[in-house]
This record gives sequence, C-alpha cells and structure tokens, in this order.
Amino acid sequence: MVLRSGSDLQAALDEAEDGATLCLEPGSYGGPIVIGKRVHLWGPRDAVILSTGEGTTIEVEADGSSLRGFTVDGSGGRFDTLDAAVHVVADDVRVEGVRVDNAAFGLLIEKSNRAMIIDNVVQGPDEGPLGLRGDGIRFWETRDSEIRGNQVIGCRDMVIWYSSNNRLLHNTVVRSRYGTHFMYSHDNVVEGNQYLDNVVGIFIMYSRNVALRDNLLARSSGPGGMGLGIKESGNLTVTDNAFIANTKGVYMDTTPLEHDDFNTFEDNAFFHSEVAILMHSSEKRNAFVGNTFVSNHSQLQVEGGGNALSVDWDGNSFDDYAGYDMDRDGYGDIPYELRRLSSQLESTYPQLQFFRGAITLALLDAISSLFPMMEPETTLIDPRPRIGALEWKTLDAR
Repeated sequence: MVLRSGSDLQAALDEAEDGATLCLEPGSYGGPIVIGKRVHLWGPRDAVILSTGEGTTIEVEADGSSLRGFTVDGSGGRFDTLDAAVHVVADDVRVEGVRVDNAAFGLLIEKSNRAMIIDNVVQGPDEGPLGLRGDGIRFWETRDSEIRGNQVIGCRDMVIWYSSNNRLLHNTVVRSRYGTHFMYSHDNVVEGNQYLDNVVGIFIMYSRNVALRDNLLARSSGPGGMGLGIKESGNLTVTDNAFIANTKGVYMDTTPLEHDDFNTFEDNAFFHSEVAILMHSSEKRNAFVGNTFVSNHSQLQVEGGGNALSVDWDGNSFDDYAGYDMDRDGYGDIPYELRRLSSQLESTYPQLQFFRGAITLALLDAISSLFPMMEPETTLIDPRPRIGALEWKTLDAR
C-alpha cells in the first residue's frame, strides 16, 4: 500500500492486513500513531512523521513489525512519561535507517526480545545541560537484541539497563554524557564502536560477563571525564581498544566485586590521558597484559595512596621504561617499576591535581630520584615489560 503525503496514517494502519507493507511517499504525516498489528512501515528520509508536541510519536505494540527509512520529527517533552520518537514494547521488531529529530527520547526499547536497531540517526539538542536531555537509545529489560551502525549525537545517554545478551556493534556516540551506560546487564558485547567527545565513553555498573573489543574511546574530558568507568562489575574482557586523550582512561571502583570474578585488559592502547588507569579498591583479580602506555601524565594512580602490586601486569609497553633488552626477545631484561612521588601524592591528596603541569610536582619527581630518603612507594611492577611495541604499532597503522 502506497500512502501520499497528508494521508491519515493511523487509519491506514488500522485497516492494513497483518503482515502488510505501507510505503510512504515524500512529505509530511501526522502523528502520533500506534502500530497494533504486524506491519512494515517504510519511507524515504524525506517522508516525515510529525509529533503534535505531546506524548510518544510512534508506539510499536505488535510483534514482528518494522520501521524503515523515514524521519520522525519530535515528541512530547515530558521525562516522567518517557515521551519518545519511537517506543517499542514488542518482540522481533526492526527499526532501520530511521532519523530522529527534536525528540525528548529517541528510540526507547522496553521489555522486548530480539529487537534490531540498525543504521539509525538520533540527533539530540546538542546544547544545554546534558542532564536535561533525553536518552538517544534506551534498552530496558531487553534481551537477545542488537544495536548496530547507529549515530547518536548530542543526547544524554545510550542506556542498557536490566538488559542481557545484547550486541552493540559499530555505533558512533558523540557529544553526549554517557556513550553507553550499563547497569545490571550481563553477557553483552560492545565491539567496533566510536565514543568521541562525551563525558564518559562507557560506564559499566553491577554487570558481569561484558566484552569490549576494538572500540575507540577518545576525548572524554573535564573533571569527570573517563573513557571507561567500571563499578562493582566482573568477568569483563577489555581487548584491543584505544583510549585516547581522556581525563581518565579507565576508572575502576570496587571491581570486581565478587570473589570468583576476574577482569582482563589485553592489547589496549592508552595515549595522551591525564591518568591512564585510576583504581579505587580494585587492586586484586585484575590483569593487564600486552597493553601500550604512551604520553600519559600518569600511567597509574591508586586512590587513597595504595598500590597495584597485586594486579597481574605482564608484557605491557611503557614509554617511560628505562630498561634494556640484551637478549633481543622483545621484553625488558629488568622489570618496569612505577615509582613517582607526584602521582603518589596526587592519589593521596586529589586537590594537588590543581598543580598538575606545574614545575613544583616535576621537581618533586626529580628530587625523589636523587635522594633515597624521599623515594616514593612502588605502585606497579611489570616483570616482563614489552620493548619495541611502539615501532610495531606505528608500522601496523600504516
């Protein structure tokens, strides 16, 4: 069925047979609409479903329905009722190639299974306080679903709450608060995504068995900026990710929580961050293997003045390693030991971070290396630091 601009879209949906396809011609169509039977609604980008300014614009209640290609302009502005451009409360729904503008919440997927959210663009207000914006994409009690190839711009968060066995693949989230925020969500995969210029790239809370692979987390700046934040979560595998120019590359709080859990960080790159790794009560059952640390102000800080000697460090590459490789096996012949008085003081007294970059802290590090009486505590030992990784990374990038 082909619908012309200005058609009564709700009436056409009500009259359509189960499984029908409705094709929108370019133009405007009035919302809100409720999809109460299995239909496939398709249109080009310049077919626009308009909000009245109240409530949710498209409500999908029928299993197996799909939305493809068109634009949804606006929604109501109430946060207590989660006014959204698209609200899905059904199984096996596909939302693909849809553009969302001017909505409080973009794509809200709730209590659903096997949803496919693919190649959509959610444009938020991109201005004003981050906390007063709505979420670009929100999964709530949603399982066995996929968020792939989407762009989320200038929204508040992408939320994955109480939602397990999902895949987040090749999405881009920019200028938002949380690029992706997991809470009580287990067995999820986050792969090939780009998180740029957000306050936090990814934050994982109270979740287990989450895999992060091949993601770019860059320019999470400001006092709360972090590429990856982890709180009371375990059995995480963080591999082949790039953490670039963040205030904190990875922040770990009481992680892992469960005594049988273990976290592994392997083959990641930490470049140009204020602090590459910041730990709080997370000094056990974590392993850092084969990672690269370059041009960070601090490679590691442990809040409260502790150390990370119980963390498994093996085969990491540090740009401030001063050792040698006489047998040319690619690993240093002496351990890498991190002992910086300024980092130790900043961990114990966070207010000293105000003086970061000043000559005072640099002098402290110089004095501590000259006078043993001021030698700082060792906070990190890698018994087998990797050598030559920087050259290998450069050649590989070409």
